[in-house]
Amino acid sequence: MPAERLQKIIAAAGVASRRKAEDLIASGRVLVNGQVVTELGTKADPEQDHIRVDGKLLQGPERYTYVVLNKPKGYVTTVSDEKKRPTVMDLVRRVKGRVYPVGRLDWASEGLLLMTNDGALANALMKAASNVAKTYVVKVAGQPDEVKLDKLRRGVSIAEKGGRRVRTAPAKIRLLREGDNPWLEVTIIEGRNRQVRKMFEEVGHHVEKIRRVQYGPLALDVPPGDYRNLTLLEVAKLKTAASGVKVASPPSATAPLGAPRLLRSSKPLRSAGPSHSARRSSKSSAPKRRYD
Repeated sequence: MPAERLQKIIAAAGVASRRKAEDLIASGRVLVNGQVVTELGTKADPEQDHIRVDGKLLQGPERYTYVVLNKPKGYVTTVSDEKKRPTVMDLVRRVKGRVYPVGRLDWASEGLLLMTNDGALANALMKAASNVAKTYVVKVAGQPDEVKLDKLRRGVSIAEKGGRRVRTAPAKIRLLREGDNPWLEVTIIEGRNRQVRKMFEEVGHHVEKIRRVQYGPLALDVPPGDYRNLTLLEVAKLKTAASGVKVASPPSATAPLGAPRLLRSSKPLRSAGPSHSARRSSKSSAPKRRYD
């Protein structure tokens, strides 16, 4: 491949930003084919030349992986767990490259979890300023009346770790299925720890089940315990959403819950178009909503 500036090669390898890479070069910490290089305009071929930073050989540009997982109940959203409980990492062992969860779903929660090794995107998505919408299907104990639901829609005060109380941003709530323990759809733009559970506790209702069915432009479309790689178009939409720009929501966040089981695969999709199974399902009637 054509020769490129050293600082660009170092930044692409995930070692440091371009500006920091320039400092590394200027301070004599970069070697090309065994020779110290201090001139910022120096170019190299990352496929042909041996480039070392602080003695460590560069392995080439970091390849980003983006995975959407349907987290089942009983898994913690951490890389490792001191209590030896199953973690979401156990479900993505076949993914090429080491991915990390973006945000959290607690042990008893289910549903859509984004995982990636793109740290910049993960940080942007988790920033409060991005206002990326997250939609949950929630089963609550008892029947909250409209007064309570309106209170949740406007925002309520909940306790965070350490006892500090914060007010939640306005939420969207609609009834999905009536009953003694009804199902509700809840959309929030924050990601506070156990936020939806705490919101309903504040108005006197315990959350019995909770499943995240939508994260920004992504809708849950794989069975529990399965995952798939994102398409190029989905990654682009996520980056747009992370920048604070509103993107179109999927047609239905809850319909895919009853979708047929998909094969687990760690191979990335090659195009941004719909998958074979998606094209096939579009010709048939939409799956019925399922709450269990």
